[in-house]
Amino acid sequence: MLAKVKSLTVWGLDGYMVEVEVDISYGYPYISVVGLPDQAVKESKDRIKPAIKNSGFDFPSNRKVVINLAPADTKKEGPYFDLPIAIGILVATKNIPATAIEEFSFVGELALDGSIRAVKGILPMSMELAKTSRKKLIVPVENSMEASLISNIEVYPVKNLRDCVEFLTGKIDIQPVACNIEHLFTSKSMYSVDFKDVKGQAYAKRALEVAVAGGHNILMVGSPGSGKTMLASRIPSILPSLTLTEALEITKIHSVAGILKEGLVTERPFRSPHHTISNIALIGGGTIPKPGEVSLAHNGVLFLDELPEFHRDVLEVLRQPMEDGQVNIARAKGRLTFPSRFLLVGSMNPCPCGWYGDSARQCRCTLGQMLNYRRKISGPLLDRIDIHVDVSSLPVALLIKEQEEEPSKTIRQRVESARNIQKKRFEDSGVFFNGHMNTAQLKKYCALNDECRMLVRGALDALMLSARAYDKIRKVARTVADLEGVESIQPHHLAEAIQYRSLDRNL
Repeated sequence: MLAKVKSLTVWGLDGYMVEVEVDISYGYPYISVVGLPDQAVKESKDRIKPAIKNSGFDFPSNRKVVINLAPADTKKEGPYFDLPIAIGILVATKNIPATAIEEFSFVGELALDGSIRAVKGILPMSMELAKTSRKKLIVPVENSMEASLISNIEVYPVKNLRDCVEFLTGKIDIQPVACNIEHLFTSKSMYSVDFKDVKGQAYAKRALEVAVAGGHNILMVGSPGSGKTMLASRIPSILPSLTLTEALEITKIHSVAGILKEGLVTERPFRSPHHTISNIALIGGGTIPKPGEVSLAHNGVLFLDELPEFHRDVLEVLRQPMEDGQVNIARAKGRLTFPSRFLLVGSMNPCPCGWYGDSARQCRCTLGQMLNYRRKISGPLLDRIDIHVDVSSLPVALLIKEQEEEPSKTIRQRVESARNIQKKRFEDSGVFFNGHMNTAQLKKYCALNDECRMLVRGALDALMLSARAYDKIRKVARTVADLEGVESIQPHHLAEAIQYRSLDRNL
């Protein structure tokens, strides 16, 4: 007998429908899985057989079982099809009426005792199902909240195979999961860190405020212990609240990557990979491409501590996603695009020993050593970093002094005000921040008066800045003006922006 069961899987960040065909016939007893299955799918037959038996049903051990996953020309991977294959076998053996599954799609991994385990990528599958006429989805209990984020489908959670069969045959009742996405989304996050914990460092705090307000990539340069990592770890506390669209984008990526902890991501991501990370882990890829750190940081922060310690070729792959806001990965089976609109925050020492320019300790490095150290970050990559800021060691007197510092809440209010200005400015343009302005927008919104042009000309001559660096200065100046609530860029806005190009100055 032939049974057909609807299921889903993912390719990149998108879900697609898969039809599981199960044919049971007389012949030499064996189980065959076809339709370009990977090893995890091929092994499903070894999980399904004991799962069916341990759930109290008979497995057709003396029959030939052929399982086809259509479309047959697309690679299938993972344990997504365990549950639909088992359901197909039970339909083919008449334990479940064929009419009972007509409205349902199934996704889930089976344990040997018949329990159903969670799988990754449920959200994009739910999004794909919502586009079809089939609106009912049976998933593992652990995946039910994630799947129910899509409002126009019915999600039925099941704990084990027996419960699933009894639900389909009408012996038990399972209610679809209802998710109040607005409640999840509007619940405010409480951060355990705050900028009020950082003593002094007013210059660095201001630079970070400007960077976050305008979506400008930033590099902090300072001696060990000056507070670079401490400052970076507090950036999430001043980031604007997520929109619902942004939250769903992040949740979708984290779901596919298998790192989703709750039903909906309500905080902007903060990713901090180790300097030994590989190209593929950072940018994404693999035989069946998966999102890398730049995509996991989408709509959030990618923090690279000790930037020169990263392999040069790893850093260079950042250039394209920083510029385009997405990663394009080409494979024989197709081309995938992962979003990667993130705020890059880097930190580094001023020299190999770390003490160049420090008032407390003397630098032991030669000029050649310092130049070689800084050359680990290429000029093209450095040009794509809008703000370079020096982070000085804190004097002992200021360190032990008890004083009230500005809290993250206050900084965040200014950041959100500046972001609202940009939101109105770039409405329906596909650009969200000053840091992402194109040439036409730069010309329109960053016009300079005669006094400003004279100021920037002197800076360009003195620092020998590139054309891209010139554009970065104007973009940063635009953000400084937005934080001040001023319509046009003034000389003091431009002067502040020029000060944020410390690595352009000679040693």
